[in-house]
Amino acid sequence: MPEADLPEHLRALPGTALMTGTISIPAAEAPLLVDVLGSPGPAGELHPIYAYLATQRGIGMSVGEVCALAHFDIDDGPMLGSVQFEYVTPMRADTEYRVEGTILDITRKQGRAAGIFDLLDFEERLVDDDGNMVASARLSFVLPRKENLP
Repeated sequence: MPEADLPEHLRALPGTALMTGTISIPAAEAPLLVDVLGSPGPAGELHPIYAYLATQRGIGMSVGEVCALAHFDIDDGPMLGSVQFEYVTPMRADTEYRVEGTILDITRKQGRAAGIFDLLDFEERLVDDDGNMVASARLSFVLPRKENLP
C-alpha cells in the first residue's frame, strides 16, 4: 500500500510517552484466568498472557486516550493490527508493577478499498521495583481516517 502524506501534528508523535500507571494481579484472579484459558501457567508464576493483560489494564490511559494522541476518535473504530510480546522474567501475583509506554511510530497509508488509514505503533512495558523490564507488548492500531479528517 502506498504511503499518504502525514500531517505535521502527527509527525511529532513518535517518542511521546504514554501516561504511566501501575498494576498488581491478585492471587485469587490467576486461577480464574487459567480456568477460562484451559491452559495452566508455570507453577508459582502468572500465566504469560498477563504480559498483554497487565500492560493494557495497567497503563495510565484508556485506548480512547491513546487514540486521541493521534487525533483519532475511538467512535470511528480503531482496529488492532498486531501485537508482539517479550516476556523477560516470570510475573508474580500480588506484586506491583509499573506500566510505562511510548509511541514508536505513526504512518499514513492509502488502501485500495479502505481509503486512508494510519498505523499507530506503540510499546507498553511492565517494570519491577528494581527498574527491570519484566515484559513488554508492542502494539499496532489501524486507525481508519475519513477523507476530510487530519
